[in-house]
Amino acid sequence: MSNIALVVGASGITGSNLAEKLISKGWTTYGLSRNPKNDIPNLQPVAADLLDLENLKTALADIAPTHVFLTSWMRNDTEAENIRVNSLMVRNVLEALSPKKSVQHVALVTGLKHYLGPFEAYAKEGFLPVTPLREEQGRLEIENFYYAQEDEVYAAAERDQFTWSIHRPHTVIGKAVGNLMNMGTTLAVYATISKETGRPFRWPGSASQWNGISDMTDAGILSEHMIWAATTEAAKNEAFNIVNGDVFRWSWLWEQLANYFGVEAIGYEGSIQSLEKEMANDAAVWKEIAAKYDLKESDLSKLASAWHTDLDLSRPIEVMTDMSKSRKLGFTAFQKTNDAFFELFEKLRADRLIP
Repeated sequence: MSNIALVVGASGITGSNLAEKLISKGWTTYGLSRNPKNDIPNLQPVAADLLDLENLKTALADIAPTHVFLTSWMRNDTEAENIRVNSLMVRNVLEALSPKKSVQHVALVTGLKHYLGPFEAYAKEGFLPVTPLREEQGRLEIENFYYAQEDEVYAAAERDQFTWSIHRPHTVIGKAVGNLMNMGTTLAVYATISKETGRPFRWPGSASQWNGISDMTDAGILSEHMIWAATTEAAKNEAFNIVNGDVFRWSWLWEQLANYFGVEAIGYEGSIQSLEKEMANDAAVWKEIAAKYDLKESDLSKLASAWHTDLDLSRPIEVMTDMSKSRKLGFTAFQKTNDAFFELFEKLRADRLIP
């Protein structure tokens, strides 16, 4: 029986990279999003509103996937609303597919907020976990939309008898436009603005992040991990951390990124320097840069998500992730983190998103 994938959130960093990887491995692949893009060869687009069950049923009427990959989420003003909206999205997709009885495996992407807490209490005193982060660390005693999404998958798996996997990446580095959490492209845009205006490339985060050990997740590694878990018997019905496999200190990586763009690197100077504030008035500057270099996207808000970069880089603890669970079960893919950034920057240049 051939593998038929439904990638939910196929226009995002994770979903678009996953769709490309599945197609390269010979999977029939459908990409579901509200406004599908047609820039991935052989991806079959599906337009649907994840919050509208009847719309989903209609959109998926002729599609019977064997594997569902859930990579989409929506940001809301409160965690209560995050829980309501994001759990409903998962519930609707799996309910729409339930009568077909075709689904064999569902993979859900969440992240390290599983351990660090939701946006409203993110990495705050009282919620700081022991690092390295390990899968056996239980849920925090606080509401979290990641937990609600997991619970929807567990309930549907029990109802429809499919297997599942949960994937918890650190910050994901990869190419996408209009993504809500996009550190790689945000830093590329920030460095480009710094170079054009003569401003320094200033570290925005905390002393703990600057000096501590960290890791990250390349979108390609995450895609490989999801496909591995979906097709490896021993990995089914398990939750996994997924990172590149190396560790680094930002005090080293920041200089690497600055050197790539030919800008002056300024490290931690005694306090957090919000990147969101630093870039608050740069929309007009970016329009000028886009016009000067004939770039494809002149809207800064579609490329940079400084608020999320601030969230990650201002954490009061170093954050690194244990990968031994996946390694013991045979997942051996590796990606050097600075190379992940450089490869992303080359893609952004080739696609004329940065000069």
